Amino acid sequence: MELFFITSNDGKVREAKKFLEPLGINVIKKPLEYPEIQADTLEDVVVFGLNWLKDKVDKPFIIEDSGLFIEALNGFPGVYSAYVYKTIGLDGILKLMEGIENRKAYFKSVIGFYDGEIHLFVGEVRGRISNEKRGSHGFGYDPIFVPDGFDKTFAEMSTEEKNSVSHRGKALKEFYSWMILSG
Repeated sequence: MELFFITSNDGKVREAKKFLEPLGINVIKKPLEYPEIQADTLEDVVVFGLNWLKDKVDKPFIIEDSGLFIEALNGFPGVYSAYVYKTIGLDGILKLMEGIENRKAYFKSVIGFYDGEIHLFVGEVRGRISNEKRGSHGFGYDPIFVPDGFDKTFAEMSTEEKNSVSHRGKALKEFYSWMILSG
């Protein structure tokens, strides 16, 4: 099966390919621009994107939105994670976290699949914000996020190791399980 992944993020495509291609799904990056609305939930952002793209793409496709939710910052940056990353970056987040003992956070991923109907798949991973940037793998907030049960950040993990515990990996697993069940 060929599946378009509508994104310009090579890291997201690399993770999806590593997970789905061994299962017979050929993931094809399609960097189509679409509006990302400001909304209260990642699910709202994804549903809007799917509806906007559904008449512009001629094969089944997925989009994905994710966010980092930091407990001590009342869930910030959350749905604004991409904007915050582009504006204040990792150093800005670490600055906001200076002197804060509660470093609990979670990553959430929502994958939207369109095949004539809208389907959503959600993955979440809990962890904490590190005190400094560590690692050279991954992308985005990976150098400052340490998943529960680990002493290293996502950026210190291989793609395979990260996919086994990550929010996106969990959402991809939900998607694949649904694909098998729906035939």
